[in-house]
Amino acid sequence: MKVMFISDIHGISTNLNKIKERFNELECDKLVVLGDLYYIGPRNKMHPDYNISNVEDFLNTFKDKLICIKGNCDSEVDIMISHFPIINELGLIEVDSRDFYLTHGHIYNENNWQKPNSILIYGHLHTPFIKEKEGTIFINPGSISLPREGNLPSYLVYANNAFTIYDIKDEIIATKKLAN
Repeated sequence: MKVMFISDIHGISTNLNKIKERFNELECDKLVVLGDLYYIGPRNKMHPDYNISNVEDFLNTFKDKLICIKGNCDSEVDIMISHFPIINELGLIEVDSRDFYLTHGHIYNENNWQKPNSILIYGHLHTPFIKEKEGTIFINPGSISLPREGNLPSYLVYANNAFTIYDIKDEIIATKKLAN
């Protein structure tokens, strides 16, 4: 199974056509959105590409292949307008006989995780990375819209027993092959 992960859209539609294109090119089976779908947040200036309707349309085109986690900027109103379920705080999917824990990252993250030897995938930080700490793998795809620390917008793909983070230009940022 191939799974694409994105996070922290914040209502900005700039890179969503690219994500849709790559999703189809890679023949992904699922799209996981790790929160902060529509809301840009009070600390961020209004982005010129802020367009909730475009984001909603994009997400609705994936509704049969979409797994969506609620972020700290997602409100009850956001959930009401969405035509797909949004999981609160923590989700779990099984892919290739492995458990992937999914969250936004503002509650559960590298500093607050109590399940040893697991895989936790989360957003919130807007910075892409793959880290392994005491047998647990922590993965953040970065933000597809508002990257931080000089990074380009980025996304994560799981395929063939490996995680790979790509920037919006399809350059590999990080990769992690899982042991059999």
